[in-house]
Amino acid sequence: MAQPEKTFRQGSCSASVFANRITKNGKTIQMQKVSVQRSYKDKEGWKNTNSYGINDLPKLAIVANKAYDYLTAKEGAE
Repeated sequence: MAQPEKTFRQGSCSASVFANRITKNGKTIQMQKVSVQRSYKDKEGWKNTNSYGINDLPKLAIVANKAYDYLTAKEGAE
């Protein structure tokens, strides 16, 4: 599995930025994608989900904004 370029965390929520190379019209370009998740622990150990409770939403907004800031700053630097 590909490793994220950057991960932002707030409590149990995280946003990971992945760099994906795609070929479009014969040109290879890099596209960034963001994956968000929440970690939790049950009797079997640590797991991840993409389901969020009401108290997770502010944390999700924080990590999403951090990922957005990272990507737009990176885009401006290129």
